[in-house]
Amino acid sequence: MKMDNKGTDGILTRMRTGNQRFMETADKALLADLTENGQHPFAIVVCCSDSRVMPEAIFDASLGELFVIRVAGNVLDHHQLGSIEYAVEHLHCSHIIVLGHTGCGAVSAALNGCDERYIRYITEDIQKAIGEEKDPYKACCLNVEHAVTRLKGDFRLHPEIGGVIIKGAVYDIRSGEVKWLC
Repeated sequence: MKMDNKGTDGILTRMRTGNQRFMETADKALLADLTENGQHPFAIVVCCSDSRVMPEAIFDASLGELFVIRVAGNVLDHHQLGSIEYAVEHLHCSHIIVLGHTGCGAVSAALNGCDERYIRYITEDIQKAIGEEKDPYKACCLNVEHAVTRLKGDFRLHPEIGGVIIKGAVYDIRSGEVKWLC
């Protein structure tokens, strides 16, 4: 389904209308509970910013159930690591999932040597992860495994963060299936 972009006014109207529908159908008790008692997500999901990848829908989760960190190519820098550290230490999340996906534009950009302005920070990280691999799916898997390895190394440095389970997976944008890698 291709979105009909009717200019800024049309997009903002669509977003306002969508928010109105959300407010009308949202579980008010859940919103009140999350406001009063805070969030208690059962997992952290580090995933791509791709609009076709929505962890809450993919894992059938509701508000407050996932702590989602989105960045193109599901790469990790200090901001993402700080967010993960916050969720582990302060929200007591014990599971971290790195979720790559098929058809990833960031992986494709890395495979094609894109080095534009800020995008290069993402593609350089992915290029380190994938090495000489040329197959897009295998490169996606290597990129996920790279992030998992990095997280396992970073969280071993913090003995106060014990018992954290770190897994990698790839979401197939065509079938909707999540394949667990490690």
